Amino acid sequence: MSKKHVVVSLGHDALGHTTLEQHDAVRRTARTLADLVEADCQLTITHSNGPQVSMIHKAMTELRRIYIDYTPAPMCVCSAMSQGYVGYDIQNALRSELLSRGISKPVCTILTQVTVDPYDEAFYEPTKVIGRYMSREDAETEIKKGNYVREFPGKGFRRVIAAPRPIDIVELETIRTLAMADQVVIACGGGGIPVIEQKHILKGASAVIEKDAIAGRLAAELQSDQLIILTGVDRVCKNYGTGQETPLSVMTVSQALELMEQGHFEPGTMLPKIEAAISYLEANPQGEVLITSMNALKDALRGKNGTKITASA
Repeated sequence: MSKKHVVVSLGHDALGHTTLEQHDAVRRTARTLADLVEADCQLTITHSNGPQVSMIHKAMTELRRIYIDYTPAPMCVCSAMSQGYVGYDIQNALRSELLSRGISKPVCTILTQVTVDPYDEAFYEPTKVIGRYMSREDAETEIKKGNYVREFPGKGFRRVIAAPRPIDIVELETIRTLAMADQVVIACGGGGIPVIEQKHILKGASAVIEKDAIAGRLAAELQSDQLIILTGVDRVCKNYGTGQETPLSVMTVSQALELMEQGHFEPGTMLPKIEAAISYLEANPQGEVLITSMNALKDALRGKNGTKITASA
């Protein structure tokens, strides 16, 4: 009997927001991931990187302010740094947890590039806030460089960058090969490093890719049996945050589309997860999506919590 192939998407709760938080958080996360390995799942893992890439971007920007001989690191480089930094912690924590259970299995991190369309509308209307708060003078300097900024009254200005849709996962065949060899693979961290393909050259883009979007794409490309999206809530809800909040145990793609049209899923939080689920299931109708929290995952796998989404009833 072949193993169940599962793509797991880790949210901020699985990683923490600082270096110390992350060190502790990944050890708890590793226990959950090891449970899946023990249940005979072949894991491919992707993860968020919002706090991490923002921290790196701030650090590199401040380095340039203090030491003028240094050049600021572009977002694509900050993204690459965050992939290595987060992947390093996850793979070491998971390897240690597996060995403590008597399981000897390779765990590796793949530095992953993802192509984007240079004419994606997102480049004309950036939405992702990054970096430190700036003075008006610093903000004007950024604008002169061609960057976008947004004012936060009483706090200052911050850069905003585009979040284009992913096209192709450049290292897909490497990821697939390792997954087929039954290795645990950490890939497409933070949505992947956004790159623009120009003939045979890949050029880094000043952007970030929505990590839920790449999780759906990765699960579809690998034809995984299941996509597990771990987030901060136990279940997807209708009317979330209101007196009429209703948890949803199961959904089909058509029901999810209807609820999307009715505005039940908040942009930037739950909506990208639902869109990723739909994208994956449209490409792989035999698959299944599970959206839940880290703490509720064990019950969710037994059908006692979480939200299961399928292509049809």
